[in-house]
Amino acid sequence: GMLESYGEGAGSPEGYVHYCAGGKPGYYPPIKGKGLGQIGFNLFDPLGWFPAKSEEKLEFGRKCEINNGRLAMIGILGCLSESSTPGSVPALAGISGFPHYSGEVMAPFAADFSFSTIPAYTYFH
Repeated sequence: GMLESYGEGAGSPEGYVHYCAGGKPGYYPPIKGKGLGQIGFNLFDPLGWFPAKSEEKLEFGRKCEINNGRLAMIGILGCLSESSTPGSVPALAGISGFPHYSGEVMAPFAADFSFSTIPAYTYFH
């Protein structure tokens, strides 16, 4: 969330282009000195301990990070699928004690909260 917000509002420092507009996925411009000078460190390598990497190594690292995120999303969706529909993921079906969820996975608070229960006057005040 924080990185995405920073990437959306970073503007164009040093020719930065957001990844949705053709820029490099996983790259964020340096953050040191931003926020009225209150941020004293960059996000990656804040103390400058790591040597500079070639563009090929950086590209490989970004690709690994993107694939890591994709695999994590597949894993989370597999766990959600198995918890809501037992037996849907054979690799997880054999785990004894795997928790099952009887609620709505994509709207977990649907039974407790709905916009229809909010009085109309709260929209305008």
